[in-house]
Amino acid sequence: MDGKEQRTLLITLTGRDRPGVTSRLFSTLSGFPVTVADVEQVVIRGRLVLGVLIVYEDGADIGQVWTAAERVATDLDMEVELSTGKIKTMPRRRGRLHVTVLGAPLKPAAMAGIAGRIAANGANIDRIERLAHYPVTCIEMDVSGADPETLRAGLAIEATQQQVDVAVQHGGLHRRAKRLIVMDVDSTLIQGEVIELLAEHAGCLEEVAKVTEAAMRGELDFEGSLRERVALLSGLDAGAIDAVRDKVELAAGARTLVRTLKRLDYKFAIVSGGFRQVTDALVADLGIDYSAANTLEIENGKLTGRVVGPVIDRAGKATALERFAREAGIPINQTVAIGDGANDLDMLQAAGLGIAYNAKPVVREAADTAVNVPYLDTILFLLGISRDEVEAADAADATHPA
Repeated sequence: MDGKEQRTLLITLTGRDRPGVTSRLFSTLSGFPVTVADVEQVVIRGRLVLGVLIVYEDGADIGQVWTAAERVATDLDMEVELSTGKIKTMPRRRGRLHVTVLGAPLKPAAMAGIAGRIAANGANIDRIERLAHYPVTCIEMDVSGADPETLRAGLAIEATQQQVDVAVQHGGLHRRAKRLIVMDVDSTLIQGEVIELLAEHAGCLEEVAKVTEAAMRGELDFEGSLRERVALLSGLDAGAIDAVRDKVELAAGARTLVRTLKRLDYKFAIVSGGFRQVTDALVADLGIDYSAANTLEIENGKLTGRVVGPVIDRAGKATALERFAREAGIPINQTVAIGDGANDLDMLQAAGLGIAYNAKPVVREAADTAVNVPYLDTILFLLGISRDEVEAADAADATHPA
Protein backbone atom coordinates (compact mmCIF):
# COMPACT_ATOMS: atom_id res chain seq x y z
CA MET A 1 0.00 0.00 0.00
CA ASP A 2 1.21 3.52 -0.74
CA GLY A 3 -0.71 5.28 2.04
CA LYS A 4 -3.75 6.09 -0.15
CA GLU A 5 -7.03 5.51 1.66
CA GLN A 6 -8.61 2.22 0.63
CA ARG A 7 -11.50 0.08 1.79
CA THR A 8 -11.45 -3.46 3.12
CA LEU A 9 -13.97 -6.26 3.21
CA LEU A 10 -13.48 -9.12 5.67
CA ILE A 11 -15.21 -12.31 4.59
CA THR A 12 -15.48 -15.05 7.22
CA LEU A 13 -16.87 -18.45 6.23
CA THR A 14 -17.74 -20.97 8.94
CA GLY A 15 -19.06 -24.50 8.55
CA ARG A 16 -18.27 -28.15 7.91
CA ASP A 17 -14.82 -28.62 6.44
CA ARG A 18 -14.57 -30.30 3.06
CA PRO A 19 -12.30 -30.13 -0.01
CA GLY A 20 -12.74 -27.14 -2.30
CA VAL A 21 -14.08 -24.45 0.06
CA THR A 22 -11.03 -22.19 -0.19
CA SER A 23 -10.75 -22.74 -3.94
CA ARG A 24 -14.41 -21.90 -4.48
CA LEU A 25 -14.22 -18.62 -2.58
CA PHE A 26 -11.06 -17.39 -4.30
CA SER A 27 -12.34 -18.43 -7.73
CA THR A 28 -15.39 -16.26 -7.09
CA LEU A 29 -13.29 -13.31 -5.88
CA SER A 30 -11.05 -13.54 -8.95
CA GLY A 31 -13.82 -12.00 -11.05
CA PHE A 32 -13.65 -8.69 -9.19
CA PRO A 33 -11.08 -5.82 -9.06
CA VAL A 34 -9.89 -6.58 -5.53
CA THR A 35 -6.59 -7.66 -3.94
CA VAL A 36 -5.97 -10.09 -1.11
CA ALA A 37 -4.47 -8.47 2.02
CA ASP A 38 -4.68 -11.35 4.47
CA VAL A 39 -5.91 -14.94 4.83
CA GLU A 40 -6.44 -17.10 7.90
CA GLN A 41 -7.83 -20.63 7.96
CA VAL A 42 -8.23 -23.08 10.81
CA VAL A 43 -10.06 -26.39 11.23
CA ILE A 44 -11.30 -27.31 14.71
CA ARG A 45 -12.91 -30.74 15.09
CA GLY A 46 -13.97 -30.81 11.45
CA ARG A 47 -15.35 -27.28 11.47
CA LEU A 48 -13.67 -24.75 9.17
CA VAL A 49 -13.19 -21.06 9.86
CA LEU A 50 -11.84 -19.23 6.79
CA GLY A 51 -11.19 -15.50 6.93
CA VAL A 52 -10.18 -13.48 3.84
CA LEU A 53 -9.43 -9.75 3.97
CA ILE A 54 -9.70 -8.08 0.57
CA VAL A 55 -8.86 -4.50 -0.39
CA TYR A 56 -10.59 -2.32 -2.99
CA GLU A 57 -10.44 1.33 -4.01
CA ASP A 58 -12.63 3.72 -2.04
CA GLY A 59 -15.73 4.52 -4.08
CA ALA A 60 -15.83 1.16 -5.88
CA ASP A 61 -19.09 -0.79 -5.84
CA ILE A 62 -18.51 -3.68 -3.44
CA GLY A 63 -22.11 -4.79 -3.44
CA GLN A 64 -21.53 -7.40 -6.13
CA VAL A 65 -18.66 -8.94 -4.15
CA TRP A 66 -20.86 -8.99 -1.05
CA THR A 67 -23.65 -10.77 -2.98
CA ALA A 68 -21.21 -13.25 -4.54
CA ALA A 69 -19.72 -14.15 -1.14
CA GLU A 70 -23.19 -14.77 0.26
CA ARG A 71 -24.00 -16.99 -2.73
CA VAL A 72 -20.85 -19.07 -2.12
CA ALA A 73 -21.84 -19.54 1.52
CA THR A 74 -25.36 -20.62 0.57
CA ASP A 75 -24.12 -23.09 -2.04
CA LEU A 76 -21.68 -24.62 0.47
CA ASP A 77 -24.22 -24.62 3.32
CA MET A 78 -21.93 -22.44 5.42
CA GLU A 79 -22.38 -19.31 7.50
CA VAL A 80 -20.83 -16.06 6.27
CA GLU A 81 -20.01 -12.84 8.06
CA LEU A 82 -18.97 -9.73 6.14
CA SER A 83 -17.67 -6.45 7.51
CA THR A 84 -16.13 -3.40 5.86
CA GLY A 85 -13.46 -1.03 7.06
CA LYS A 86 -10.73 1.38 6.00
CA ILE A 87 -6.96 1.21 5.91
CA LYS A 88 -4.48 4.01 5.31
CA THR A 89 -1.28 2.12 6.02
CA MET A 90 -0.07 -1.44 5.97
CA PRO A 91 -1.43 -3.58 8.82
CA ARG A 92 0.96 -4.02 11.72
CA ARG A 93 3.72 -6.53 11.13
CA ARG A 94 2.76 -10.02 12.16
CA GLY A 95 4.70 -12.58 14.10
CA ARG A 96 7.17 -10.30 15.86
CA LEU A 97 6.94 -12.57 18.89
CA HIS A 98 5.89 -16.16 19.45
CA VAL A 99 4.15 -16.86 22.75
CA THR A 100 4.02 -20.61 23.45
CA VAL A 101 1.76 -21.93 26.19
CA LEU A 102 2.12 -25.47 27.62
CA GLY A 103 -0.45 -26.89 29.99
CA ALA A 104 -1.38 -30.30 31.36
CA PRO A 105 -4.25 -29.60 31.51
CA LEU A 106 -4.64 -26.19 29.87
CA LYS A 107 -7.67 -24.47 31.40
CA PRO A 108 -9.68 -21.49 30.11
CA ALA A 109 -8.59 -19.38 33.09
CA ALA A 110 -4.96 -19.76 32.02
CA MET A 111 -5.70 -18.62 28.47
CA ALA A 112 -7.76 -15.73 29.81
CA GLY A 113 -4.94 -14.62 32.10
CA ILE A 114 -2.32 -14.85 29.37
CA ALA A 115 -4.47 -13.01 26.81
CA GLY A 116 -5.15 -10.35 29.44
CA ARG A 117 -1.44 -9.85 30.10
CA ILE A 118 -0.79 -9.50 26.37
CA ALA A 119 -3.54 -6.89 26.04
CA ALA A 120 -2.28 -5.04 29.11
CA ASN A 121 1.08 -4.68 27.36
CA GLY A 122 -0.64 -2.93 24.47
CA ALA A 123 0.03 -5.92 22.22
CA ASN A 124 -2.17 -7.71 19.73
CA ILE A 125 -2.68 -11.45 19.18
CA ASP A 126 -2.50 -11.88 15.40
CA ARG A 127 -2.78 -15.65 15.22
CA ILE A 128 -3.42 -18.67 17.47
CA GLU A 129 -2.55 -22.26 16.59
CA ARG A 130 -2.54 -25.54 18.49
CA LEU A 131 0.78 -27.39 18.17
CA ALA A 132 -0.07 -30.39 20.34
CA HIS A 133 -2.85 -31.97 22.35
CA TYR A 134 -0.69 -34.58 24.11
CA PRO A 135 1.31 -35.31 26.20
CA VAL A 136 0.52 -31.66 26.95
CA THR A 137 -1.70 -29.13 25.27
CA CYS A 138 0.44 -26.57 23.44
CA ILE A 139 -0.96 -23.35 22.02
CA GLU A 140 1.16 -20.88 20.08
CA MET A 141 0.28 -17.22 19.52
CA ASP A 142 1.81 -14.73 17.12
CA VAL A 143 1.91 -11.42 18.98
CA SER A 144 2.78 -7.97 17.65
CA GLY A 145 3.29 -4.60 19.28
CA ALA A 146 4.89 -5.81 22.53
CA ASP A 147 8.21 -5.18 24.21
CA PRO A 148 9.71 -8.69 24.59
CA GLU A 149 11.25 -8.26 28.02
CA THR A 150 8.22 -6.54 29.53
CA LEU A 151 5.88 -9.13 28.09
CA ARG A 152 8.11 -12.00 29.19
CA ALA A 153 8.18 -10.70 32.77
CA GLY A 154 4.41 -10.29 32.93
CA LEU A 155 3.70 -13.69 31.41
CA ALA A 156 6.17 -15.38 33.78
CA ILE A 157 4.09 -14.13 36.71
CA GLU A 158 0.88 -15.27 35.05
CA ALA A 159 2.37 -18.68 34.23
CA THR A 160 3.21 -19.25 37.89
CA GLN A 161 -0.27 -18.24 38.98
CA GLN A 162 -1.96 -20.44 36.38
CA GLN A 163 0.48 -23.38 36.72
CA VAL A 164 1.39 -23.45 33.03
CA ASP A 165 4.61 -22.86 31.09
CA VAL A 166 4.88 -19.81 28.85
CA ALA A 167 7.74 -19.00 26.47
CA VAL A 168 8.28 -15.72 24.62
CA GLN A 169 10.58 -15.76 21.60
CA HIS A 170 11.37 -13.54 18.66
CA GLY A 171 9.68 -14.84 15.52
CA GLY A 172 10.70 -15.19 11.91
CA LEU A 173 14.15 -16.25 10.77
CA HIS A 174 15.65 -15.67 14.21
CA ARG A 175 13.68 -18.58 15.60
CA ARG A 176 14.06 -20.94 12.67
CA ALA A 177 17.82 -20.52 12.53
CA LYS A 178 18.57 -22.43 15.77
CA ARG A 179 20.54 -25.42 14.55
CA LEU A 180 22.61 -26.76 17.46
CA ILE A 181 21.03 -28.25 20.58
CA VAL A 182 23.30 -28.65 23.62
CA MET A 183 21.81 -30.53 26.53
CA ASP A 184 22.69 -31.41 30.07
CA VAL A 185 22.50 -35.15 30.84
CA ASP A 186 21.67 -35.99 34.47
CA SER A 187 18.02 -35.27 35.31
CA THR A 188 17.57 -33.80 31.82
CA LEU A 189 18.35 -36.25 29.01
CA ILE A 190 18.20 -39.10 31.52
CA GLN A 191 16.23 -39.69 34.69
CA GLY A 192 18.17 -39.24 37.90
CA GLU A 193 21.84 -38.58 38.69
CA VAL A 194 24.53 -41.07 37.69
CA ILE A 195 26.74 -40.21 40.64
CA GLU A 196 23.90 -41.07 43.01
CA LEU A 197 23.43 -44.44 41.31
CA LEU A 198 27.14 -45.11 41.81
CA ALA A 199 26.89 -43.91 45.42
CA GLU A 200 24.12 -46.42 45.99
CA HIS A 201 26.56 -49.19 45.05
CA ALA A 202 29.20 -47.64 47.32
CA GLY A 203 26.82 -47.35 50.28
CA CYS A 204 27.01 -43.55 50.53
CA LEU A 205 23.86 -42.49 48.66
CA GLU A 206 22.42 -40.24 51.33
CA GLU A 207 25.61 -38.23 51.76
CA VAL A 208 26.19 -37.85 48.01
CA ALA A 209 22.57 -36.94 47.27
CA LYS A 210 22.66 -34.18 49.85
CA VAL A 211 25.74 -32.60 48.29
CA THR A 212 24.32 -33.00 44.76
CA GLU A 213 21.12 -31.20 45.68
CA ALA A 214 23.00 -28.27 47.21
CA ALA A 215 25.31 -28.02 44.18
CA MET A 216 22.36 -27.99 41.74
CA ARG A 217 20.76 -25.18 43.74
CA GLY A 218 23.97 -23.19 43.36
CA GLU A 219 24.85 -23.29 47.06
CA LEU A 220 28.19 -25.07 46.54
CA ASP A 221 31.03 -24.71 44.06
CA PHE A 222 30.44 -27.42 41.49
CA GLU A 223 34.02 -28.57 41.01
CA GLY A 224 34.64 -28.80 44.74
CA SER A 225 31.40 -30.62 45.35
CA LEU A 226 32.08 -33.07 42.51
CA ARG A 227 35.54 -33.95 43.80
CA GLU A 228 34.06 -34.38 47.28
CA ARG A 229 31.41 -36.79 46.02
CA VAL A 230 33.76 -38.73 43.76
CA ALA A 231 36.17 -39.18 46.67
CA LEU A 232 33.42 -41.07 48.49
CA LEU A 233 33.42 -43.61 45.65
CA SER A 234 37.05 -44.58 46.25
CA GLY A 235 37.53 -48.35 46.17
CA LEU A 236 34.26 -49.06 44.37
CA ASP A 237 34.57 -51.92 41.89
CA ALA A 238 34.57 -50.59 38.31
CA GLY A 239 31.94 -53.19 37.47
CA ALA A 240 29.44 -50.91 39.23
CA ILE A 241 29.74 -48.53 36.28
CA ASP A 242 28.44 -51.23 33.94
CA ALA A 243 25.54 -51.92 36.27
CA VAL A 244 24.68 -48.21 36.45
CA ARG A 245 24.98 -47.83 32.67
CA ASP A 246 22.46 -50.63 32.22
CA LYS A 247 20.12 -49.04 34.75
CA VAL A 248 20.08 -45.54 33.21
CA GLU A 249 16.69 -44.56 31.76
CA LEU A 250 16.14 -41.83 29.21
CA ALA A 251 13.73 -39.04 30.06
CA ALA A 252 10.26 -39.44 28.57
CA GLY A 253 10.29 -38.12 25.02
CA ALA A 254 14.10 -38.04 24.73
CA ARG A 255 14.27 -40.35 21.72
CA THR A 256 11.49 -38.44 19.98
CA LEU A 257 13.29 -35.16 20.57
CA VAL A 258 16.65 -36.34 19.24
CA ARG A 259 15.16 -38.29 16.32
CA THR A 260 13.01 -35.38 15.17
CA LEU A 261 15.76 -32.77 15.36
CA LYS A 262 18.22 -35.04 13.54
CA ARG A 263 15.65 -35.39 10.75
CA LEU A 264 15.66 -31.60 10.48
CA ASP A 265 19.46 -31.60 10.20
CA TYR A 266 20.03 -30.14 13.66
CA LYS A 267 23.33 -30.95 15.35
CA PHE A 268 22.87 -32.48 18.80
CA ALA A 269 25.34 -32.33 21.69
CA ILE A 270 25.45 -33.33 25.34
CA VAL A 271 27.61 -31.76 28.01
CA SER A 272 27.69 -33.32 31.44
CA GLY A 273 29.12 -32.82 34.89
CA GLY A 274 28.79 -36.61 35.03
CA PHE A 275 31.05 -39.22 33.51
CA ARG A 276 32.12 -40.34 30.04
CA GLN A 277 31.92 -43.97 31.13
CA VAL A 278 28.12 -43.50 30.93
CA THR A 279 27.65 -40.66 28.42
CA ASP A 280 29.64 -42.42 25.67
CA ALA A 281 26.93 -45.10 25.59
CA LEU A 282 24.27 -42.43 25.16
CA VAL A 283 26.23 -40.90 22.29
CA ALA A 284 26.34 -44.24 20.50
CA ASP A 285 22.71 -45.11 21.24
CA LEU A 286 21.17 -41.80 20.14
CA GLY A 287 23.58 -40.78 17.38
CA ILE A 288 24.70 -37.65 19.22
CA ASP A 289 27.17 -35.45 17.32
CA TYR A 290 29.25 -33.92 20.13
CA SER A 291 29.80 -34.64 23.80
CA ALA A 292 31.83 -33.54 26.80
CA ALA A 293 31.93 -35.07 30.29
CA ASN A 294 34.24 -35.90 33.16
CA THR A 295 36.22 -39.14 33.34
CA LEU A 296 36.41 -41.30 36.45
CA GLU A 297 39.91 -42.55 37.21
CA ILE A 298 40.16 -46.35 37.46
CA GLU A 299 43.17 -48.33 38.63
CA ASN A 300 43.35 -52.10 39.07
CA GLY A 301 39.62 -52.40 38.45
CA LYS A 302 38.70 -49.94 41.21
CA LEU A 303 37.62 -46.31 41.28
CA THR A 304 40.37 -44.19 42.81
CA GLY A 305 38.02 -41.46 44.00
CA ARG A 306 39.46 -38.96 41.51
CA VAL A 307 38.57 -37.61 38.07
CA VAL A 308 41.03 -37.40 35.18
CA GLY A 309 41.83 -33.95 33.81
CA PRO A 310 39.92 -30.65 34.23
CA VAL A 311 36.40 -30.85 35.63
CA ILE A 312 33.47 -29.94 33.35
CA ASP A 313 31.95 -27.34 35.64
CA ARG A 314 29.67 -24.33 35.09
CA ALA A 315 32.24 -22.43 33.00
CA GLY A 316 33.32 -25.65 31.28
CA LYS A 317 29.81 -26.28 29.98
CA ALA A 318 29.64 -22.85 28.34
CA THR A 319 33.10 -23.42 26.85
CA ALA A 320 31.95 -26.76 25.45
CA LEU A 321 28.89 -25.15 23.86
CA GLU A 322 31.10 -22.56 22.17
CA ARG A 323 33.48 -25.28 20.96
CA PHE A 324 30.66 -27.41 19.55
CA ALA A 325 29.25 -24.38 17.72
CA ARG A 326 32.65 -23.63 16.14
CA GLU A 327 33.13 -27.24 15.07
CA ALA A 328 29.64 -27.32 13.56
CA GLY A 329 30.12 -23.95 11.85
CA ILE A 330 27.03 -22.59 13.62
CA PRO A 331 26.83 -19.06 15.10
CA ILE A 332 26.35 -19.03 18.87
CA ASN A 333 23.02 -17.21 18.48
CA GLN A 334 21.73 -20.23 16.55
CA THR A 335 22.17 -22.58 19.50
CA VAL A 336 19.74 -23.90 22.10
CA ALA A 337 20.93 -24.98 25.55
CA ILE A 338 18.83 -27.11 27.91
CA GLY A 339 19.62 -27.75 31.57
CA ASP A 340 18.29 -27.97 35.11
CA GLY A 341 21.05 -27.08 37.56
CA ALA A 342 23.12 -24.07 38.61
CA ASN A 343 26.12 -25.51 36.77
CA ASP A 344 24.12 -25.06 33.53
CA LEU A 345 23.63 -21.31 34.01
CA ASP A 346 26.59 -20.07 31.95
CA MET A 347 25.68 -22.42 29.11
CA LEU A 348 22.03 -21.32 29.13
CA GLN A 349 23.00 -17.66 29.07
CA ALA A 350 25.58 -18.12 26.30
CA ALA A 351 23.15 -19.87 23.94
CA GLY A 352 20.75 -18.17 21.55
CA LEU A 353 17.92 -19.75 23.55
CA GLY A 354 18.36 -21.06 27.09
CA ILE A 355 15.69 -23.48 28.33
CA ALA A 356 15.37 -24.46 31.99
CA TYR A 357 13.95 -28.00 32.04
CA ASN A 358 12.33 -29.03 35.34
CA ALA A 359 14.97 -26.81 36.85
CA LYS A 360 15.91 -25.33 40.22
CA PRO A 361 14.40 -21.88 40.93
CA VAL A 362 17.70 -20.06 40.36
CA VAL A 363 17.89 -21.59 36.88
CA ARG A 364 14.25 -20.89 35.95
CA GLU A 365 14.71 -17.24 36.85
CA ALA A 366 17.83 -16.84 34.69
CA ALA A 367 16.82 -18.84 31.60
CA ASP A 368 15.02 -17.43 28.57
CA THR A 369 12.16 -19.83 29.19
CA ALA A 370 11.25 -22.78 31.40
CA VAL A 371 9.52 -26.11 30.82
CA ASN A 372 8.16 -27.87 33.89
CA VAL A 373 6.42 -30.90 32.41
CA PRO A 374 8.14 -34.32 32.43
CA TYR A 375 8.24 -34.74 28.65
CA LEU A 376 11.47 -33.76 26.96
CA ASP A 377 9.94 -33.70 23.48
CA THR A 378 7.85 -30.66 24.45
CA ILE A 379 11.05 -28.73 23.61
CA LEU A 380 10.05 -29.31 19.98
CA PHE A 381 6.99 -27.11 20.42
CA LEU A 382 9.17 -24.20 21.51
CA LEU A 383 10.89 -24.53 18.13
CA GLY A 384 7.55 -24.37 16.32
CA ILE A 385 7.40 -28.10 15.51
CA SER A 386 3.92 -29.56 15.98
CA ARG A 387 2.96 -32.99 17.31
CA ASP A 388 1.22 -33.75 14.00
CA GLU A 389 4.46 -33.06 12.10
CA VAL A 390 6.40 -35.38 14.42
CA GLU A 391 3.87 -38.19 14.03
CA ALA A 392 3.73 -37.77 10.26
CA ALA A 393 7.51 -38.07 10.04
CA ASP A 394 7.48 -41.14 12.30
CA ALA A 395 4.80 -42.76 10.17
CA ALA A 396 6.73 -42.03 6.99
CA ASP A 397 9.80 -43.72 8.49
CA ALA A 398 7.72 -46.57 9.94
CA THR A 399 8.98 -45.77 13.45
CA HIS A 400 7.17 -45.19 16.69
CA PRO A 401 7.49 -42.20 19.07
CA ALA A 402 9.25 -42.78 22.38
